Amino acid sequence: MRIKGLILMLMLMPVLHVNAGADRADRISQLIETSPGKTFLVYKYDIKENIAPPSRYRTQRAFEEADSLNADVILLHLNTYGGTVNDADSIRTRIMQSRIPVMVFIDNNAASAGALISIAADRIYMRPGGNIGAATVVDQTGEVVPDKFQSYMRSIMRSTAEAKDRDPDIAQAMVDPSIEIEGVIEAGKVLTFTASEAMRWGFAEGMADNIEELMDIAGFQQYDIIEQQLTLTDRIIQFLISPFVSAILIMLILGGIYFELQTPGIGFPILAAISAALLYFAPLYIEGLASHYEIALFVLGIILIAVELFAIPGFGVTGVLGAIFVISGLALAMVGNEGFDFTGVPLSEVLVSFLIVIIAFFVSLTTSFYLGQKLFSTSRFGELALSTVQETSSGYTSADATMKTLVGKTGVAFTMLRPSGKVEIDDDIYDATALTGFIDKGDAVRIVKYETSQVFVVKA
Repeated sequence: MRIKGLILMLMLMPVLHVNAGADRADRISQLIETSPGKTFLVYKYDIKENIAPPSRYRTQRAFEEADSLNADVILLHLNTYGGTVNDADSIRTRIMQSRIPVMVFIDNNAASAGALISIAADRIYMRPGGNIGAATVVDQTGEVVPDKFQSYMRSIMRSTAEAKDRDPDIAQAMVDPSIEIEGVIEAGKVLTFTASEAMRWGFAEGMADNIEELMDIAGFQQYDIIEQQLTLTDRIIQFLISPFVSAILIMLILGGIYFELQTPGIGFPILAAISAALLYFAPLYIEGLASHYEIALFVLGIILIAVELFAIPGFGVTGVLGAIFVISGLALAMVGNEGFDFTGVPLSEVLVSFLIVIIAFFVSLTTSFYLGQKLFSTSRFGELALSTVQETSSGYTSADATMKTLVGKTGVAFTMLRPSGKVEIDDDIYDATALTGFIDKGDAVRIVKYETSQVFVVKA
């Protein structure tokens, strides 16, 4: 009798597994059962692009508005090929912490980061022909990243599936090609489900061609749908906080500061840098990512660099600290920490932010140096400068000929030369440029030539 019972149980196991997704108890079932005849308020918003900071911003706004409207259900209309893990994890966390039940409608694709977001929902519905899975972490070139990053993704996929009563091994197989599940996936392949396969193995509750059909299948007889409406300000913020635009703004900030240091007075470069800094920090501050101390850290870094350049000889601790503060302020402004509390912030999110800033930092300095050398020497921009040469042999001169008598004389540096400054020769002050390196104030100097109304000196 026991053997017959065991055989019968083994025969029924696949059937039970097939129906696991449809029959499992969830908050939406409880909501419908406890409120017969109610007209439910459904808040709907879309993510139909790569997962990035704008997606996280839209999700945050959606949940805040749904909560203020006292919505009964949140419906995410999803179609994505993936995106950044840190933003996907932030969206996942927001969904799992929501007091309002969440449904996801996969409109064709929920790949990679989209799979993680979908699994976090209370229910998943898919369009026929849709896919979910392939969550292996790759870099921007499409190459698989080292296993320490895969390990993190495997862990959050498993924990998310467990929290939503889905098979954690199947969730992990969407990341790890070494996982083999008999009847589901063989070793060496990353798991991706079709809509029917997702239903069979408990990773979707149904298939629907549109929202109306989805709501009917989900069991909602009477409902009102309110769709997220982004204002112009919201769209501008989403645009400015995208990684590409953030990197461009960082390059403008650093490039503007570089060019300003190369030119006398206050001009266009510093105005461009200030404008870029406002466009960089303002949307992040509005979104709640950038805080006062991160902005203060950036400003303090700029001050320290300025002090190092104009007040302290050489480039030492002050300049290094300034550079660290500038990079830290820019990077931490992208991270969703609360003040100095980084609890719950994935290390990968912090590392990615610093990586973006450091790359933008070096690209900006390299580009600025190149442009500073080449801008006015190219044929396109050559017209911005005078090209006619007025030779001395033709009788042209820019200064009193007696100034040439200074060549060979010695004196002292009246100010520090970096490389430009002033020198004192025979009790008179002259504009001067050091030919090699920097010269400290008070050092003895010797004039080696006179051109363009200033003398050129070396250390005596």
